[in-house]
Amino acid sequence: MSIKVKILGSNSAAPAHKRNQTSQLLTIEGHLYLMDCGEGTQLQLKRYRVPIQRINNIFISHLHGDHYLGIMGLLSTMHLMGRKKPLNLYGPPGLAEIITLQLKYSETVFNYQVNFHPVDTKANKLIHEDDFIRVYTIPLNHRIPCAGFLFAEKPKKRRIIKDKIPEGFSVKNIIKLKNGEDIYDGDGNIIYHHTQMTLPPKRVYKYAFCSDTKYDESIIPIIQDADMLYHETTFMEEHEDRAANTYHSTTKQAATIAKKANVGMLLMGHFSIRYKELEPLKYEAQSIFPNSHLAIEGEDFILDDIS
Repeated sequence: MSIKVKILGSNSAAPAHKRNQTSQLLTIEGHLYLMDCGEGTQLQLKRYRVPIQRINNIFISHLHGDHYLGIMGLLSTMHLMGRKKPLNLYGPPGLAEIITLQLKYSETVFNYQVNFHPVDTKANKLIHEDDFIRVYTIPLNHRIPCAGFLFAEKPKKRRIIKDKIPEGFSVKNIIKLKNGEDIYDGDGNIIYHHTQMTLPPKRVYKYAFCSDTKYDESIIPIIQDADMLYHETTFMEEHEDRAANTYHSTTKQAATIAKKANVGMLLMGHFSIRYKELEPLKYEAQSIFPNSHLAIEGEDFILDDIS
């Protein structure tokens, strides 16, 4: 498994039709990354048995309530459960003030450090890097400052063929082989070719999360060739004017972005509460981009499965 996206919430504005507000959990090599944290997110995490203390990085796209109102409850629960590890929180500058104010008037001091990283929502920048991924901002065209996030896996190491490793082979030499290096004897002769002892690295993947935005082709160069794109689809095409006035997108607009960016798959969400049934939205998007799917809560989308 390379990248897995679990849908925790897929509705816009308010919870309705058994759908919660925007939130997704990204799993990469066993590491958990939370994107947006609408009201009820921690209940969804509990429902799907996600170990919340393993979440070390949270990304908030913007400060409309349906994308962040669950953050204080989640942080507080982590505190009450005895968290000690620092947590990285990425979001618009005002988010730190919101959290600080609530801690002030509740006279609460967390057991752990929250490292706040203000996000420049107008620039495409690297904001997070660890052993597995790099995360870049995607400037979005919304009514207030808003940024999406591009998760790009780092190049992976070659894979050892266990049957070809002799007994007593050193860890140092295994690391060399995984890094694509040959093993030499004392006279400088190659005794083990890395191409014979290892398999090529597994491919890397990119996932683009575009929360709230009106139709804007300026994001295409950033998300180009992403393996999976989440793009909001608040409205069907008949409400195109409503979408433009509220800085949101329609099904066909999201599908057009997916097609022009040559992504592998489109994941649709942020559905208006006017839609109880979602299949019509999917069919409308599929008329433009056939590999379009609904972000149904509780479902997992695994990139290895769609490559």
